[in-house]
Amino acid sequence: MMSLMWGLLTVIFWIGGIVLAGIVAYLLLLTGAAFVARRTTTLRPHPTTRFVIMIPAHNEERLLPDLLTNLQQLDYPRDLYTVHVVADNCSDRTAAVAAAHGAIVHERFDQTLRGKGYALEWLLQQIWLRQEPHDAVVILDADTVVSINFLRVMDARLAQGERVIQAYYAVRQPEGAWSAGIRAVALIVLHYLRPLGRMVLGGSTGLKGNGMVFAADILRQQRWTASLTEDIEYHMRLVLAGERTMFAPDAVVWAEMPDSLKSAQTQNERWERGRMEMVRHYVPQLLREGLRRRSFLLIDAAIEQLIPPFSVVTGASVLLLLIALVLGDPAALALAGFVLLGQVVYILSGLILVKAPWPVYRSLLFTPLFVIWKLWLYIRLLLGIKPRDWIRTARNRAPH
Repeated sequence: MMSLMWGLLTVIFWIGGIVLAGIVAYLLLLTGAAFVARRTTTLRPHPTTRFVIMIPAHNEERLLPDLLTNLQQLDYPRDLYTVHVVADNCSDRTAAVAAAHGAIVHERFDQTLRGKGYALEWLLQQIWLRQEPHDAVVILDADTVVSINFLRVMDARLAQGERVIQAYYAVRQPEGAWSAGIRAVALIVLHYLRPLGRMVLGGSTGLKGNGMVFAADILRQQRWTASLTEDIEYHMRLVLAGERTMFAPDAVVWAEMPDSLKSAQTQNERWERGRMEMVRHYVPQLLREGLRRRSFLLIDAAIEQLIPPFSVVTGASVLLLLIALVLGDPAALALAGFVLLGQVVYILSGLILVKAPWPVYRSLLFTPLFVIWKLWLYIRLLLGIKPRDWIRTARNRAPH
């Protein structure tokens, strides 16, 4: 019986180890590519692109003024962009605040079709009805600020022929609470290192839900979706249609992140539930079409969705090391060591690439706690504990 259990443990180790080693090897490939990628955009001296900026806002009277003030200070001709805010099912002064800061305000009330995706879909229709001339559409979250060169970078890239562009979506004030710092680490590798590497290899950077820019005809050809993770679904549809999302690392959008794990729970559950749905719905189609068309773009988009969240990879890697120690096999220990060391290289490379401040490095000390929290969140999702309704993420500066 012992020999049977030992043999079973060995089989489990090598199957899991090979899978994890493949994931880590792919992440290291992206890491190496990121170091040789182009990170700056040559700006045009006289920009001409006309932008419409769309901002979905649900009870955002406290944070929205920061973004609207920020947008008034951009290094871009003021007559070449307009700001549209959809005050979506608001019970506060969001609409009045937006109007006071010079935005074009659209109020929407619909208790059935609730959430960001529906609000954006509706706002886009309102803009088209106005017949306002524009060459590109920008989507920003209300709890956001952007780099002063944001539109200049996007203008230059659109002029080069790029049609779908994702800015670097980073954490605002990552040096604050440790939970913000550890989430900054996660977004650095997910929103900067991996997209940067993917550009070198010919992949599509993906859409992150904030800081997205679309050539105007794209949104007319491919209707915006209203799923739990509308950005992921829309990206899958674009890739299947032959469109490649490009990455603009020097255009930055900073967004507030909840300053506690409890506040971040609903946001993470919504993201991960939506991602699971996208994996089931789109990955088989992407793999099938990728093989049929011999398209790295499609296969890479599928691989990106198949890679488990990093906390799952880390947790599984620790378990792999424990099994290797039990087995006492030098080859098993070497494989487990490669898997863990590769992840350390991957994380530290991302921090080096963005020149992260010291507090972000310090937040890595809380990695075990964060991994345990995330693993428990996934267990809850798999068990179907949480409802599937949209729930607004708590804001750090919300009134008590």
